[in-house]
Amino acid sequence: MKPLAATTLRSLPAVLVPSGAGHLAAVDIGSNSFWLEIGEWQGGRYRCVDAMKETVRLGGGLGADGLLEAGAAARGLACLERFGERLAGFAPQQVRAVATQTLREARNRAAFLARAEAALGFPVEVIGGRDEAHLIYAGVARLQPSPARRLVVDVGGRSTELIVGCDREVIDAESFPIGSVSLSMQHFADGRLDAAAFGAAERAAAALFEPAIGRFARADWAEALGSSGTVSAIARVLRVTGLGRGAVGPDALEALIERCLVAGHVDRLDLPGLTDERRQVIAGCLSILHTLVRRLGIDDLQPAAGALRHGLIADLEATRTGAG
Repeated sequence: MKPLAATTLRSLPAVLVPSGAGHLAAVDIGSNSFWLEIGEWQGGRYRCVDAMKETVRLGGGLGADGLLEAGAAARGLACLERFGERLAGFAPQQVRAVATQTLREARNRAAFLARAEAALGFPVEVIGGRDEAHLIYAGVARLQPSPARRLVVDVGGRSTELIVGCDREVIDAESFPIGSVSLSMQHFADGRLDAAAFGAAERAAAALFEPAIGRFARADWAEALGSSGTVSAIARVLRVTGLGRGAVGPDALEALIERCLVAGHVDRLDLPGLTDERRQVIAGCLSILHTLVRRLGIDDLQPAAGALRHGLIADLEATRTGAG
């Protein structure tokens, strides 16, 4: 198994579009991936102008001592320099950049943030877990509006957010310090995929989620959505393999876990539709999702249209128009 902190990928290459007065930009400094999205609102509808994503695995470089190691920091800063080049010409009020769980935890975050702001050319804010949850829901609510009472699940690299909301209102939200990167590092670091490791990973996840299970249980919502790339990636694998017909539910997740057990090691795992980026952390992803669907009574977790970065752009738009 490759070291979790060693992989850097570039996807969604930028199409250079000149910045306009109506363009707004969000930078999401996540524990697994960094995102830059530039968008605009036209007649109440959102249009993505440009998007850049890099798999930095910043969270993979956070040591047991709480210090962000130099290699991960260097990858993150190099990515932010590229984002900064794309944001040349943007005014401060057009950009919002936030960092999440890895920098919430990192003891040396101040030093990294100073260099990050210099590389990006804009301030970087470390947001709290519940603030992150509210922004995630705002992104989903704006891009996928519905009057239904909904559960939104966001599994990131080092944190997982659960939100119940209706229309644009958040009813309840919580952030948990567990994600696909951190759980994979703790229980699957050597690449072995066996029943003992999956059992230990799910027990660890259950222990963290258990105090809040009653708040987010099935009786309190009508449909469940998965934000961020984790649920979309798992749904894609399920569609391509024909397992569960693309629906992310307990049976389908158990079928994927069984495929992992048969492979025995992440390097031997052959799942059509699974990218190398996701392969390194799929065991952690599956452990968290399987725990949640069973404990919360989720039969079908559908990929959501919105994410944290869209919530940031919605927040910028509200400030610009005076609606916030």
